[in-house]
Order: sequence, then structure tokens, then C-alpha cells
Amino acid sequence: MFEKLNCYVKRVSIFLIAAALIAGIVGCDGGGGDGGGYPTLPPSQNLEIQTWYDLDDIRDNLAGNHTLMNDLDSTTAGYEELASPTANQGKGWEPIGTFFPEWGFMGFTGTFDGQGHEIRDLFINRPGEDDVGLFIGLNEIYGEGVIKDIGVVNTTVTGGEDVGGLVGKNAGTVSNSYSSGSVTGNNRVGSLVGANSGTVNNSYSTGSVMGSSEHAGGLVGDNSGTVTKSYSSGSVTGEVVVGGLVGWNFVEGTVSNCHSTGSVSGNSGVGGLVGVNFIGSVSNSYSSGNVIGNGDVGGLVGVNDGGTVSNSFYNYDEVLINGENVITVGALFSEDFGQWLANDKFLNVNERLSQEGGYYVVNDVADFKELLAFGQDGSLKFRLENDLDLATEPNLYIPYLAGELDGTGHKISNLSFNFYFVSQVGLFGYLAPDGKVTQVGVENINITGYSGVGGLVGVNDATVSDSYSSGSVNGNGSVGGLMGFNCGTVSNSYSTSTVTGDEYVGGLVGWNYGPVSNSYSTGSVTGVHHVGGLVGSNRGLSTVSNSYSTGNVAGDESVGGLVGSNIDRGTVSNSYSTGSVSGIQYVGGLVGWNEATVSTSFWNTETSGQATSAGGIGKTTAQMQDIATFSGATWDIIAVASPSTPNPSYTWNIVDEQNYPSLSWQS
Repeated sequence: MFEKLNCYVKRVSIFLIAAALIAGIVGCDGGGGDGGGYPTLPPSQNLEIQTWYDLDDIRDNLAGNHTLMNDLDSTTAGYEELASPTANQGKGWEPIGTFFPEWGFMGFTGTFDGQGHEIRDLFINRPGEDDVGLFIGLNEIYGEGVIKDIGVVNTTVTGGEDVGGLVGKNAGTVSNSYSSGSVTGNNRVGSLVGANSGTVNNSYSTGSVMGSSEHAGGLVGDNSGTVTKSYSSGSVTGEVVVGGLVGWNFVEGTVSNCHSTGSVSGNSGVGGLVGVNFIGSVSNSYSSGNVIGNGDVGGLVGVNDGGTVSNSFYNYDEVLINGENVITVGALFSEDFGQWLANDKFLNVNERLSQEGGYYVVNDVADFKELLAFGQDGSLKFRLENDLDLATEPNLYIPYLAGELDGTGHKISNLSFNFYFVSQVGLFGYLAPDGKVTQVGVENINITGYSGVGGLVGVNDATVSDSYSSGSVNGNGSVGGLMGFNCGTVSNSYSTSTVTGDEYVGGLVGWNYGPVSNSYSTGSVTGVHHVGGLVGSNRGLSTVSNSYSTGNVAGDESVGGLVGSNIDRGTVSNSYSTGSVSGIQYVGGLVGWNEATVSTSFWNTETSGQATSAGGIGKTTAQMQDIATFSGATWDIIAVASPSTPNPSYTWNIVDEQNYPSLSWQS
């Protein structure tokens, strides 16, 4: 799931579906209760908690305002019966709250004030149950549940889904609270809170977390609410989506002014602070723990999937990712990181780069490195004043750019790294919405990444134009000569790079969800599934227009000279391919697998070795070099005497009966 960036249409669709489901739940009418079909809460007493028996009484007073008067531990009355390893037939403490299959759980909706006291030695062993913690949850059906000023210490908690030391599922407020011990679960597991859609603030955890499936975090497993002014220091181990503080930071989830210091390990989607940031935001935060994973791994964030990362970093020189110093989103060299922390999480760009005409000037490689610190700021624009050579800087790239870079026609050469477990890599790993890269070339590149791998941009959510790449690009999924995954706009650009990958592999773009126009590729492309000379897979209202490819293409399934697969309302128009094409299933001269629209586009039946295609019109070499083929298809094309004397008034130029069409900007 992590090799692709979900684009705006998909994001909105997911959000609307979720909203509809919520609306459906809220609008149900089972009769009785509060008018929404829910059971009516009985009147609640306000309790002063001095024993485990008193704590147990809260389950009959879910809307009350309760106060913890002293610490509770294994020596306090009621422990053996209610919260010990022998309590409740070995299940230990029964989480406070009631579950109704028709509506969901009815958690705590009052106020629990710990007054700075601790609840110690809590034992829960309910691996087959969900919504597990001291409390099932806060505010799932109604009310504004609050838990504050409480520590749960030396916990041993085991559950299924939505498991936390204090709260299984929080839709209320948890503040000034902390946890230690161990928490184990299957999905949405956190030391303090399993799943949070409310607020967690001024809280911390030092306990260890073990998640056997998805969404494990040192403090919170799954966050779609707010986590602020909080930290975690315990180790976190999981499978998929694992973070030192938060595992999954989901749509509109916010993590701010937080940090994590514990070690983090998992399979994929593994980050020092956040495992996966999916259309959420991370700001003013940092991580310092080592990270281990097989794919989609990062020192700060494992994968930033359409989210925002601002003023958040980790120390590149100290944090090890799979035992190495590796740049990922948020990396700062030690000097900059130390100054940032010491200066109240602030670095002044004006002390590092000079400004001319609204652009910060990049004169050399040292200046380029400053984009590690300031690339996250979408208000900043940078201008390249000279060619740069990265031969003496292996493994250097800029993982996150929210602003603009104008290359002014300059090139950056010898980009080189082998980050086989890192996603979103290229000269720029992720180009955020409203960002822009233009008029820059990357030459003689040799890069390897996990997914979202591109010579210029790994994942593009913005605008790339008048740029190019050459060299070698390798990866697993969403691999392209210019960019791995495109959800933005690509125009007037090209790649001559050799591209190798597994699925969604293209000479220019691996996976395309946006418009690609007036562009071309000439390098060879090799993959397995969804392999194309220009684009591996074109889908989701995306367009490929006025573009071409000439490189050889080889794969197994869905292999095309121009586009491997064109599906889900994708469009290909006014384009062509000439390279040889080979594969096993769904193989075509122009398009391998087509379920959408292909119009006025052509492939060479002689050079491709393919007599058929899922879309497009096959032509001989002579016909492909005849202007009548294209003018008859209403292309914007004109004959010129030589490619060196283009006519820029037309999109396409051709030396009639001598050459294939070329884009007029190419000369």
C-alpha cells in the first residue's frame, strides 16, 4: 500500500465515505434513549477513588466526575479480585465501559482527575477482545470524556484491537498523563492510547509496545485527532505502520511539539516518530531513536503519504536506520540539528543563504544541503545559480521540498545512493502540494530505492516542468526515470535514464495520477507488472498527451511501448512509441492493458515487434515518419527543414519522410 501516494480524488473519496459511515451511525434510530437511538446513561455519582473497588464502581457511573485520592497498587484493597493476574479467571482487569453491538462502545463520558496519583501493577490479559485498557474509551457515543493528571505504571496489558495502557479508544481528552510497563495487541496499539480521534496533550510514555499486525505507536497507535506536547521513550515493535510516538497519523490527524527517543522496529511503514503520515500533519517535532525495517523506513516518518511535515527533524549523524546513517524526511546534520534544538526549534534561513529577487540563492553543494533544513517551508523559493556535482557527496538528496526550486537551466550531476528500504527518493524525495521544480537536469544518476523512486522526484504532488534526468534508476514499485509517482503535473520534460523495477515501472513516470504532457523518454525499461516506455500505469482521471517514448520495454504482464496499463478513466492522446516491446500477458505496441481512452496515438509495428495493442493505431516506419499520419489525426504539427530549426508555434515538428515527430521545445 505504501508504494503509491493517494491523490486528491482518492483522498476526498475516502474522507466522504468515512463521513457517510459516521453520519449513518449517528443517524440511526433504535428507539428510546437520547433521541439518536442510543441507550440513556443512568444518573452518575461523583466518586472519590481510594481502592480498586472504588475504581470498579466507575463502570456504573460513566458520566460522573471522579477523583483519585491516592495511589493504587498491588497492595491496595481489591487488587487481587479485580486487577491481578488471577482476577477474572486470569483475564485481569475488566476495562471500564460497556459495548453495545448496535452502536459501538459506551465509554467514559465524565471526568477522571488523577490529581497526580498513580495506578500501578494493572494486569489485563484479553487477547481476543478489542477496546482494551484501564478504560475501554472516552466519548464514543456522547459526552466529552476527560482523563487527566494520572499515571498508569508497571502495566501489563494485552488485547486485540484498540489497545492502550490507559485508554483503548479515545474520542475525548487525555491530558497530563503517562504510562509505563508493556502493552501488546494486534491492531492500533499504544502505550497510553490505542486509537485517538480526540486530544492527547502534555502526556508521555516510557513503556514498551508490541503490535502483531498494524498501527503500533510508542504513545498512540492510531491518530486521527490531536497529539501535542507529548513524548515517548519506550521501544516499539510491530509489523506494519510502526512509529516511535504514533503508528498511523491519519486524515487530518495532527502531531505537534512532540518527540520520541525509543528504538523502533517493524516490517514496513516504520518511522522514528510516525510510521505513516497519511494526509496528516507533523510539526515542531523530532525523534532520536534508531529504526529498523524492511521497506518504507524513515528516521522521522516511515512514509509521508500526502501529509505535511514542517519544522520536524532527526539527527542524521546519530540516528541509525538499519544500522546506517541514511537521509530520509527530516534529516539534519548534527550541527544544524543541535542549533535547531538549542534555539527553541528554530533555524534562520537568512543566516544560511543569501536572497535575491525573492529567491534564496544556491551557489554550491553546501548551499544545496541547506534545503534539508529549509525545504519543508512552503513559503521559500530557491534558485540554482551554478551546475552542481555530487560526486563527493554520495547519499545526499533532499527528501522533502514544499517550496520552489528554479534550476535556471543548470544541472546537478552524479546523484548516487542505494536506499533499498527507503521510499520517496530522487533528487527530491517528495514534492509537496504547491511546490515546484523547473528548469533543472539531473545527469549521470545511479539510485536505488524501495518505492516511489524517480531520477528527479520520487513522489510528485505538485508541478515539474522543463526538466530532465539521465543515468540509472532502480526500485521495487512506482519507479520512473524522471519520477516514481505523479499526482501533480509534468510538462516539457524528458528522461534518458535506464529504469528497472518490479511493478509500475515507466521510462518517465512509474505510476501516473496526473497530467503528463509534451514530454518523452528514450531509456530502456524493465519490470514485471505494469511496465511502459513512458508510463508504467496511467489511471484515475490522469492524462498522457503529446508525448512519446523510444526505449525498449520488457516485462511480464501489462507491458506497453508507451503505457503499461491505462485504466480507471485514464486518457492517452496524441502520443506515440517506437521501442521494442516484449512480455507474456497483456502486451501491446502502444498500451499493454487498456480499460479507458486511447485516441489519435500510434506505435511502430516494425520496431516494436508487436502487431497488436490494447489501444492506439499501428503504423510502419515509413508511415510513422510521414506528416500525413499525424496531421490527418489533427495533431498540432508542422514540417520543418531540420530538427535544429524548430517552429515553436506548433507542439510537434517533423522532418517529413526522414524523422519521427519531435516536440518543438526539444532543440
